[in-house]
Amino acid sequence: MARFIDRVVLHTQAGNGGHGCASVHREKFKPLGGPDGGNGGRGGSVILVVDPNVHTLLDFHFRPHAKASNGKSGMGSNRNGAEGEDLILHVPEGTVVLDKNGELLADMVGAGTELVIARGGRGGLGNAALVSRARRAPGFALLGEDGEQAEVVLELKSVADVGLVGFPSAGKSSLISVLSAAKPKIADYPFTTLRPNLGVVEAGDVTYTIADVPGLIPGASEGKGLGLDFLRHIERCAVLAHVVDCATMDPGRDPISDIDALEAELEAYTPSLEGDASLGDLRDRPRIVVLNKADVPEAAELAEFVQSELEERGWPVHIVSAVARTGLRELSFALARIVAEYRAAHPRATERRQIIRPVQSAEDSFTVTPDPSEPGGFIVRGAKPERWIKQTQFDNDEAVGFLADRLNKLGVEDELLRLGAQPGASVTVGDVTFDFDPQTPAGADVVPTGRGTDARLEQTERVGAKERKLASRIRRGLEENESELEQ
Repeated sequence: MARFIDRVVLHTQAGNGGHGCASVHREKFKPLGGPDGGNGGRGGSVILVVDPNVHTLLDFHFRPHAKASNGKSGMGSNRNGAEGEDLILHVPEGTVVLDKNGELLADMVGAGTELVIARGGRGGLGNAALVSRARRAPGFALLGEDGEQAEVVLELKSVADVGLVGFPSAGKSSLISVLSAAKPKIADYPFTTLRPNLGVVEAGDVTYTIADVPGLIPGASEGKGLGLDFLRHIERCAVLAHVVDCATMDPGRDPISDIDALEAELEAYTPSLEGDASLGDLRDRPRIVVLNKADVPEAAELAEFVQSELEERGWPVHIVSAVARTGLRELSFALARIVAEYRAAHPRATERRQIIRPVQSAEDSFTVTPDPSEPGGFIVRGAKPERWIKQTQFDNDEAVGFLADRLNKLGVEDELLRLGAQPGASVTVGDVTFDFDPQTPAGADVVPTGRGTDARLEQTERVGAKERKLASRIRRGLEENESELEQ
């Protein structure tokens, strides 16, 4: 049995960037070959693309987790790692992308429209790319960045010219089955239609699409019944057709009250879409009234009785019978005329040239705030510092020294000193915590040492946190053996 899924939660994971390579060129008779480590490859991104051949979100219902491939690590001989392959996810036209908080991210309209959901991590630089005047042969490389993770909600809003609205069992499915080649499920119980049905109608030289959506009951705009499913799929319909059951035996129901109830729900519901793809509020769409089931004598009499009252509201009224197939030709041409008028008044926007406007990057900005969980400590936040932390190999002293130079050049140490940071204070950047030591000459010319080492981190004249704590205990009389301090 075919299933129609129009709302799914998608969990995406972009690929991680490959690590850079720390390598030195080795060749006979070339003792100073120099660094030749290649860069890591970029991780693959997760991208949504509108595909006209896809009509449902069923694939994401059964496979809600999507992960792109990772980039490959760099290699010696200046060989860069391969980039991860982007994961392309095909979605139907009319898909709306929301974040986990319900905020609109994108309205996917138009074949080929793309949206990057999760961006792949950048690859780490190899030591060949880290060569500078001070570091002629870096003994380290940068690690690749992790790919982005994103959890989004995909909602499908049908794209049709005419939307059939009405109470359950009003005959909407029967009507679309005789106006077009669509074959929806038809039964004699409410809420037979659990998914939208689309049909194509040709009337003269006008071809238009018609949508039969789940039935409406009072309170639908608040989520009762299948109301939200119903209202979501008529947001994009240019024309709304009220299909009224004139043969209903339910007490308290008649064509006028049914239409009033429909109008109240349409007015209470505000489409979530904004911008060029939105057609405005539902209350502003053109209307047409279809009085159905005129093959029943009592229904035909009731339809003729209320026809003049409905026409006074300025709406075209058609009395039809989907079973007897009467009045359908006039209805199809009337809908074609309204659709043609709407298309003439709202021409499809032509494709515009893409304009790229440079935006000032905020990556260089950072903040330093007191650490609430550590007295005297500080927390550094910023795109660059946190990214540099993830790229650093902390088991390599030379890489740590390179990180210190970068933070110093950015101004992190100056800001810490301005805020009164004391030597030995804990400084947290990302998920790593350091002991603040302003005596380390960060930013100074690096003294050449062995590969993977940094002489600045091997200085012994500075007093460590353990020694300072012991000296404090001695001053307070808590320790009597001063020789421990000398050790």
